[in-house]
Amino acid sequence: MLKNIPDRLPPFKPENLTFDPVCFDWKSMFKNSFYFIILFLVFLSSCNHPGKENLPGNTENVKLPEPTIIYGIAVDTLDVIQGKVKKNEFLADILLRYGIDYATIDHIARKTKDTFDVRKIRRGNTYTVIRTKDSVPQTLYFVYEISPTDYVLYNFKDSVHVSLGHKEIVTKIENISGTIHSSLWNSLVEKGADPNLANVLSEIYAWTIDFFGLRKGDSYKAIYEKYYVDGRYIGMGKVKAASFDHGGKTIYAFYFVQNDKGDYFDEKGASLERTFLKAPLRFTRISSRFSNSRLHPVLKIRRPHHGVDYAAPIGTPVYSVGDGTVIEKGYQKRGGGNYIKIKHNGTYTTSYMHLSGFAKGMKVGKKVKQGDLIGYVGKTGLATGPHLDFRFYRNGRAINPLKVESPPAKPVEPANRPAFDSVVAHYIPLLDSIQ
Repeated sequence: MLKNIPDRLPPFKPENLTFDPVCFDWKSMFKNSFYFIILFLVFLSSCNHPGKENLPGNTENVKLPEPTIIYGIAVDTLDVIQGKVKKNEFLADILLRYGIDYATIDHIARKTKDTFDVRKIRRGNTYTVIRTKDSVPQTLYFVYEISPTDYVLYNFKDSVHVSLGHKEIVTKIENISGTIHSSLWNSLVEKGADPNLANVLSEIYAWTIDFFGLRKGDSYKAIYEKYYVDGRYIGMGKVKAASFDHGGKTIYAFYFVQNDKGDYFDEKGASLERTFLKAPLRFTRISSRFSNSRLHPVLKIRRPHHGVDYAAPIGTPVYSVGDGTVIEKGYQKRGGGNYIKIKHNGTYTTSYMHLSGFAKGMKVGKKVKQGDLIGYVGKTGLATGPHLDFRFYRNGRAINPLKVESPPAKPVEPANRPAFDSVVAHYIPLLDSIQ
């Protein structure tokens, strides 16, 4: 029991009340239970001041570090091992090294091939093993990258679960400009750009520019997409806009979608596509042109050569320059070797000779579309080296393929002109500003 407690307490005056949690006389506090209650409430109030976030031990506003996530898995406390599939290495070889037993591997091979067929793993592709950091590590996950963007995930934590995943693709817009000194391909390589841009530009301008006739001093500009995964460049996207100065003339190309179909148009809305491609194969050289009197390289006599010879390695793909129907397919021992002839309409027919072979399914009567694969460059028949002899006929009469003027495809429709004009107004200043 506490002693010497007076029967009556003096009146309580809050202005006379102070509290120092360090120097407070705790013994006196217990002598008066009423004072104790009041002081305790004041103490609680003093703890609830605006600066409480600065008091030691308060964690309300502390930022925790972001976890490391790969393939959707938090791996901060796990061991991550990456490797590449070696020559003649199979999935079983890899998994056995990391403690996965034969029964589980057999289950994966037989029961999960609808998700991914393990026989399709390829040399050089990346894989990742995720396991515990115990003295005897346990493999929890195995990831095989099917492509730079797609992967298959094997989860061994409980029973085996298999799923396909996709990495996020980041798109960046890049621009480039250059001058032709020898070829478009070489110009891009010299600038450290993706040389595949040469293929893309050649396809965009396939109907309007003869890429076998580029001149020294021709120049180009392009604004295009580049794709990245995990900060690594994986390939090109669309060319959004381009300009090509060829023979003193600037030819623009703008990508525009109408009626759910994307195509390239010039600044006036005319399609760059034509009824016929300029050439049936890509990036070769012309070894012989259209002539009424050419010295034959084998027969050593002068006679007409009513075609264009494109020198290219054996096996180079050959494409139909337009929609049509195969009307002839055969072999000329003392002439064109393996050849195909395609009738495009009532006026035009094309012929492709000296092929090493035909594309699958090629036969008389087959319908083909512009750009369809029809065969491969060879040197069959009377030929000294691999090349394609390409011939063009108008109403049955041979004409120079390099001088064929084909009608354009459909332009931008009137209802879409405002949207198209805004695309042109956006990109022309950007192209002009590229140095």
